[in-house]
Amino acid sequence: RIMPIRFRLSRRFPVAMTEVGYRALRRFAAEASLSEDEALSFLFENLSAVTSAEALGQRLPIFRATLEARKN
Repeated sequence: RIMPIRFRLSRRFPVAMTEVGYRALRRFAAEASLSEDEALSFLFENLSAVTSAEALGQRLPIFRATLEARKN
């Protein structure tokens, strides 16, 4: 029998997000009927299942290339 993992928010850390990223998180959380904390936990616990390695490999270099310009 598999024991359920208890959902406990045991780690807190300051997070800075882009406005676009935060709006996407809020939209996802609302659609999934989760709090923003629960939505982030879900996404990171299931990262390999919810991301495409191919798409990630294409989007990450684009994000990195525009990061400095977006900070200003």
